[in-house]
Amino acid sequence: MDFRTVILTVLVTAGFTANQVAQAVDAAAADEFKKTVQPVLEEYCYDCHGDGENRGGVALDAFNSSTNFVEGRDVWWRVLKNLRAGLMPPAKKAQPSKEQKELIVQWIKHSVFLADPLNPDPGRVTIRRLNRVEYQNTIRDLIGVDFDAQGEFPPDDTGHGFDNIGDVLTMSPMLLEKYMVAAEEIIAQAVPVVDRVPPEQVIPGAQFQNGADGGNKNFGPRSLSYYSPAFVTNTFSARLAGQYQLNVDLMVNEKYVDDVFDYNKCLLIFRVDGKELLKKDFSWEGGKPYHFNYDQDWAAGDHQLDFELRPLTPGLEQTRTLSLQITGVTVRGPMAKENWVKPKNYARFFPKDVPETVADRREYAQELLGDFARRAFRRPVDNQTPDRLADLAESVYEQPGKTFEAGVAEAMVAVLASPRFIFREESAEPASGQPYALVDEFALASRLSYFLWSSMPDEELFQQAAAGTLRENLSAQVARMLADKRAVALEKNFVGQWLQARDIETVPIEARSVLAREQKFDPQQEAMRKRFRELNDKTVELTQAEKDELASLRTTLFRSRRQPRADLTPELRRAMQQETEDVFDYILREDRSLLELLDSDYTFVNERLARHYGITNVVGQEMRRVTLPPDSPRGGILTEGTVLAVTSNPTRTSPVKRGVFILDNILGTPPLPPPPNIPPLEDALKGLTNRAPTLRESLAVHRENVLCASCHDRMDPLGLALENFNAMGMWRDQEFGQPIDPSGKLVTGEEFSNIKDLKRALVKNHAEDFYRTLTQKLLTYALGRGLDYYDVETVDQIVARIEKSGGKPSALLAGIIESAPFQKTRVSSPATAEINLKPDQIVGAAGGTTKERL
Repeated sequence: MDFRTVILTVLVTAGFTANQVAQAVDAAAADEFKKTVQPVLEEYCYDCHGDGENRGGVALDAFNSSTNFVEGRDVWWRVLKNLRAGLMPPAKKAQPSKEQKELIVQWIKHSVFLADPLNPDPGRVTIRRLNRVEYQNTIRDLIGVDFDAQGEFPPDDTGHGFDNIGDVLTMSPMLLEKYMVAAEEIIAQAVPVVDRVPPEQVIPGAQFQNGADGGNKNFGPRSLSYYSPAFVTNTFSARLAGQYQLNVDLMVNEKYVDDVFDYNKCLLIFRVDGKELLKKDFSWEGGKPYHFNYDQDWAAGDHQLDFELRPLTPGLEQTRTLSLQITGVTVRGPMAKENWVKPKNYARFFPKDVPETVADRREYAQELLGDFARRAFRRPVDNQTPDRLADLAESVYEQPGKTFEAGVAEAMVAVLASPRFIFREESAEPASGQPYALVDEFALASRLSYFLWSSMPDEELFQQAAAGTLRENLSAQVARMLADKRAVALEKNFVGQWLQARDIETVPIEARSVLAREQKFDPQQEAMRKRFRELNDKTVELTQAEKDELASLRTTLFRSRRQPRADLTPELRRAMQQETEDVFDYILREDRSLLELLDSDYTFVNERLARHYGITNVVGQEMRRVTLPPDSPRGGILTEGTVLAVTSNPTRTSPVKRGVFILDNILGTPPLPPPPNIPPLEDALKGLTNRAPTLRESLAVHRENVLCASCHDRMDPLGLALENFNAMGMWRDQEFGQPIDPSGKLVTGEEFSNIKDLKRALVKNHAEDFYRTLTQKLLTYALGRGLDYYDVETVDQIVARIEKSGGKPSALLAGIIESAPFQKTRVSSPATAEINLKPDQIVGAAGGTTKERL
């Protein structure tokens, strides 16, 4: 127990008033500072941050009372971070002992941050809107519809590195309108509005065979190349004679090769029982869908459906990869009503027959809609909500020509358009006069499910919350949830953003330029490239002479149409992303040391990725764990293709970006943003014409500027250690004919000769920094808010738990889920007023309250 808690306990026991207690504690904090903290600061810090010096705008001798201790929390938070990271005092200065550092740390936590180890502050909570991923997954689990939220909604803003942060998940009128439209589309797609429909069967395109394909149990589309004749067929067996409808769905696809047009064409013929129904020419129309409908009078028995493709331009150059995709053929019928059946998913939404009487129908509507609202709002609803929803349903199905099912569907639209669905509403348990209270078990269930699944709670979590047993069964529920396939969301959404793995899908990399740096330097070629960039990047209108020069340079520099020896194809990018996710998933599920994220003797690859990395004896497209040779530089997240590519420029590596990545995501000490108008790194040695400067040389010149050196001394050695990996993640020994030097020295003093040495140094000397950084990142993701000074105690307790376990992921997850910020909320304070707002008040200003919508 710290000294503030001891004093507080003694004074309260003695009967002091609250004001007297506060004054006594503040006096004790000031006295503690003067006696034990200030002498250490005077000895090691005041030469730069005291006695008239205030480097970085920090003068520590300005703090001398409990009042300005608290007012200067931001400054002391910086002091705490720099002290722990070994950045202050600088390595060349005299260093306080470990005990002295810990003394300052504890004083900051307990006297400045007023942290209570026995009852940490859970922090503020901003009511959170579902982001696109959460909305899409919730719709999937609630309705059973694969809604494309990525395509239908605008991108979510990010804060603190993640897109699930409540403070930035704003609600614009445009987004609100999109939610309304989405609710109607989702319900229309999922919920039947009649009780009987003609039978329907979908034949996936992949089930159209050419005789050499084998069986017909495949699913998905079938692609036919524009450039080769093809004939595929399928036989449909009609059980009954009658009228049928055929819906043919096609799509024109392309694989991008270069910025050129492909003039090839093909002819597609669709026949039924030998009769030609479709005969159409197709040209280059990437991603365009086509739909064709045909009525057929069929006898019972087998009917043959054929697709034939004929190339129309066999002698024309192929500059892209064009294909015609048979998405599928839907056969609907017989159309006679006596043959109709229950619609797909009818029993999911209407498990009982619709009653005949008015009263019974209303009661059934209340039952259906009350349960739907409970699951959609992720907590029990009051008695009025089913009544209002039943009123809405009744107002529809009582209209002439409308069905009971249509009325219920309309009420379901209102539920999905409600702010109680779009926002994550929370309630707290009774606080008994305490400043913090446990969130209720329904809120806890949602916090768990959106943390681990990025989706709503399932029925078991709801049942546990309703019984009040979720907290006592927390460990078992977490284990169950991690074993569920929905837990893949944790690695995709957390790892995808923490390590930027999902950015690999779109990061621009120019393979030719990257690989050209591994060739001998050609001054003439480099001069042409520089001139090409100057003309290509000009913002003003080019003269005719400049246009001609640009065209000539483009022809000279890019005349070769041959593919480079390596490229980041979509397949390779997906494998890289899967590698990063699989490594994290393996460590998490096997409960291995988190330090294996920094350095390990294994990784996950398939044949394509292994070949890219130079790893042998891997065959097949399936990702698998491979043990690396003892001399391999691979192993750990820093040498994975995702990290290496997303921290590069389009044409070359970027030691600065890579160094910043390590400082921010591994060591937790991100540098300040760069000042404006920084010249390109290539200009650092622009007078050098006989050879290309190495990036190490360019950065050394850049660091001669004192203002730049303070940050680059930290970033550059880390980034340069990865220079043997090019911008596509491939190993190289030289750049422009010069050997690469990956050696360096950390700002904390450790020297290394290559990336393997650096990884070992991080594991040996900076494990605690990594544990703390990973804890901060995952806690930010779990809470949906940025961390503040009042979270330091919580983070420290989780880090201590991880260290005690030997670095186990289970300790990290349990520490977060059992922490005060995850389990509790502030009862009432101006800083947390956001959580007390009713969702209908938020949306009401944009067009009606929840009651009006329902």
